Amino acid sequence: MRFDLTDLRLFLHVVEAGSLTHGAARANLALPSASARLRGMEEASGLKLLERGRGGVSPTAAGEILARRARRILREAEDLRAELQDCASGARGLLRLPANTAAATEFLPEALADWLAGRPGMDVEILERPSAEILRAILDGKADFGVLARSPEAEALRLQPFALDRIALLIPTGHALAKRRGDLALAEALEADFVGLPAEAPLQAHLEERARLAGGRMRVRLRAPGFEALALLAAKGIGAAPMPEAAALRHRRRGLTIRRLSDPWASRELVVAARDFAALPASARALAAHLAGWGASKGGFGSL
Repeated sequence: MRFDLTDLRLFLHVVEAGSLTHGAARANLALPSASARLRGMEEASGLKLLERGRGGVSPTAAGEILARRARRILREAEDLRAELQDCASGARGLLRLPANTAAATEFLPEALADWLAGRPGMDVEILERPSAEILRAILDGKADFGVLARSPEAEALRLQPFALDRIALLIPTGHALAKRRGDLALAEALEADFVGLPAEAPLQAHLEERARLAGGRMRVRLRAPGFEALALLAAKGIGAAPMPEAAALRHRRRGLTIRRLSDPWASRELVVAARDFAALPASARALAAHLAGWGASKGGFGSL
């Protein structure tokens, strides 16, 4: 069977849109032409690739296999194009790096600075995502690599240590929680009011789910878009502000106390993860190696 790159792109657009009409539009093809191509793919393979219904289209089991392989083929084709372009014009390109909130806000800016300074033709886009979403994207072939919190599920990937992330609370010094000694469990802190990030922020969603699992909920009086704003609100006595310990140390000011969360899940090892580092495109492989080296220099980590 022969499928060209246009066929594969069209098929992925249709699967992701759940609609032949929308998929054809995304592929910049007329609907009759797109329909003919999809019929030709099914005839060439001898398999039904799409289930068609009044609600749209969805891939069959064979279609799921084709979609997974198509993503890989198209990614490799793009890598080839980029590498050939680099040969002609020097190293240039864009790397998309999915990372959880702590990595994206507290560690990656510093870790990326030196790497980018030495590569003026390279750009990096940090995509803030929950660790579980990054893990799924790498396993499904939708992302080459990423920075996430280590977990038993992540052991399915190849991992390199990057940083230690501890979640802490910034609390007004006069608050009852600040007068307790030692670290606090989240369940103990739920008696207090909180200020927090927007509900859709990965770290905030994670904390609120942990509160639910602990049998309570976080009473968030005000949501703000960044840790500096949360620290200001905490200093005004509006509520306790949860954030990575590195952010708490940076934003601590007079009248605020830091208390770490004692829950096991609140102390996490951040890792650079990929299915196979050796199989990454050259620029991604170089960046992954740099991040692992940066982590080793900052935290004394070695390779896993």
